[in-house]
Amino acid sequence: MELSGTTSLNTQRTPTNADIFRMAWPMALRAVMMFSLVIIDLYLVSSLGENAVAAIGIATIFTGLLLGTTFAFANAMQIKVAQAYGRDNPVDLKSAFYCGLLINVVIAGFGIVLIVLFSQVAIDKLAHSQSIAEGAVNYLYVFLLVIVAETFSSALTSHFNGCGKTRLAFYSFLISAPVNIITSIALIFGLYGMPELGLVGAAWGSFIGAFMRMVYLAYRFYRAHHDLHTAGGWTNDSLVATVHRQYSFSWPIAATFISMTFANQVCIAIYASMSVYHFAAMVLITPWVRVAGQLSYTWTQATGILLAQMIGKSLSALSLDEFLSRAWRAAFVAAALVAVVYALIIGSMNWVYSDLDEQTRLALLSFLPILLIIPFPRVSNAICGNVLRAAGDTKTSLNIHLMANWLVMVPLTALCVLVFNLHVGWVFALFLLEELFKFPLFHRRIWTKQWHTMQ
Repeated sequence: MELSGTTSLNTQRTPTNADIFRMAWPMALRAVMMFSLVIIDLYLVSSLGENAVAAIGIATIFTGLLLGTTFAFANAMQIKVAQAYGRDNPVDLKSAFYCGLLINVVIAGFGIVLIVLFSQVAIDKLAHSQSIAEGAVNYLYVFLLVIVAETFSSALTSHFNGCGKTRLAFYSFLISAPVNIITSIALIFGLYGMPELGLVGAAWGSFIGAFMRMVYLAYRFYRAHHDLHTAGGWTNDSLVATVHRQYSFSWPIAATFISMTFANQVCIAIYASMSVYHFAAMVLITPWVRVAGQLSYTWTQATGILLAQMIGKSLSALSLDEFLSRAWRAAFVAAALVAVVYALIIGSMNWVYSDLDEQTRLALLSFLPILLIIPFPRVSNAICGNVLRAAGDTKTSLNIHLMANWLVMVPLTALCVLVFNLHVGWVFALFLLEELFKFPLFHRRIWTKQWHTMQ
């Protein structure tokens, strides 16, 4: 079975840094566009007042966790697809995609049922007023349609990424992003003959954009792999056994995300006890850090995909080490670029947020030394994590993140803020300390070379 239009490993050659770049840049731009859409939606809704923004904030507590969980399982599926693609085995490729899709659908369906049954009670407790609660519920129930569309889109995206076609997911956002923005504006404010739906209009705009993205990806999948389902059999004899095997591989990756999400939420709750200026600085810097960090993180993700293809192809340990060494060196170049971007971001904060209090500006400036250092250990740790996942060692990464989250980050944040009342610059430095804690654990596992033969 030929997989047309892919950057594949149909020969025994070792991928180059150029191969990684060709795979990474569409992933980076797609991630930047995803974060930008969130910022744009919040900006549009902010004109409706603080209550509307608060309603979206409450709704995203539920949607963010469910979407993130399905994305985490889809990322695990991406590795299984890459291994199957490297083996050039239609049965394995079919198994990886359809089992991953089934897992995503079941988890999304279960999460949607829980949201419908229990979100109303939780929202009533979280909201400061009845109008905020009503807005959150109305927005949330429409946004469930977005979750349905993204459940299928994330599985299709992971399939294409695993096969090396990372541009398709980027192209899907070039289609969906303008649709999302235009329809959201029209439905929020009732323009061009559309009904004025206010806050709910933003959710409908997001769904229309997500639906267009899903349709495009489904069409491209049909064109490239319309006969994939005809491959006879499953990797592990039966569908049930194959789903169980893939779930066993995937759940540590999803658990890693869930642990990180809960730890971040706990830390944010702790930050809220700081002065309003320091808390505002932490809130403002977070989305910028995430967007700029994608420049290096997608490089490590592309490295993991190509490495999974090489492992599936049964390339020699020498070839694996040669490829990883080159990719690792280039990752530090990407980290240096991220550090430069961080410096530019901090330097432009006075212009971007011209109305900020001087205390907030000084707090943002205090983050700069950490931002110049942290990209380097972070990108190296990310390389290790993606290598281990590509080799099938998902539990090691989970255990390291659990220790870093709950033995280092959360308790030390509580001590620094609640007990010692340290300056926000020292609190922000805990992000670097967390990466330094993970550094020897990840690298020791890589240096043992056990990942060469895992899968």
